Amino acid sequence: MAKLLFVMTGASYWTLKDGTRHATGYWAEEFAAPYRALTEAGHEIVVATPGGVVPTVDMMSLRPGMAGGARIALDLEAVIRSAEVMRRPIRLANARLEDYDAVYFPGGHGPMEDLCADADAGRLLTAALASGKPLAVVCHAPAAMLATRINGVSPFAGRRITAFTNEEENAVGLGPKARWLLEDELVDLGADFTKGEMWKPYTVVDRTLFTGQNPASAAVLAERLLEVLQ
Repeated sequence: MAKLLFVMTGASYWTLKDGTRHATGYWAEEFAAPYRALTEAGHEIVVATPGGVVPTVDMMSLRPGMAGGARIALDLEAVIRSAEVMRRPIRLANARLEDYDAVYFPGGHGPMEDLCADADAGRLLTAALASGKPLAVVCHAPAAMLATRINGVSPFAGRRITAFTNEEENAVGLGPKARWLLEDELVDLGADFTKGEMWKPYTVVDRTLFTGQNPASAAVLAERLLEVLQ
């Protein structure tokens, strides 16, 4: 069986352009759906965060209206509560790509606060992309790609990707409040950005790089990882 590294945000808030802090963290579905699918298939998961802090779930993602119903919200919470790896993450600075068969970055607005400027996240992403190992990144987690720039150049330039779109950010009311928008920054990075319908599963595959647009895309990314790991 394979061993996967889940690189997760350690942020519990996102600083908006007026300086206020928007409570956030990781999005429940983006951790729980792939975690459940991969562990049920027998794969091992290790969680890494900046500083080794315990990840904070965005409580909005556990509201029935956001999760898709009360039962789904309870199921997501049960997966998170049962995941021992969430209570003992390793320090991202200590994560070595050679110890893992694949890497996955869940989203939530948290990565817009910390992973976007985290040198260790940038190092790991660059190494994973060059290694040929499966690399999956979903929703707001592609913000970490911004940390891969050296002298203004990123290895993700020219790669086909998707991520949380400007339309989706505006739809949740945070677009006008954001210091920057993820889609804009990824286009500026030089990535070949594509997108599907708002809130619908949409994934892009570019060789061993798998990206998903939004929370609904996380389960699809998990299926793709299972396929390549088998």
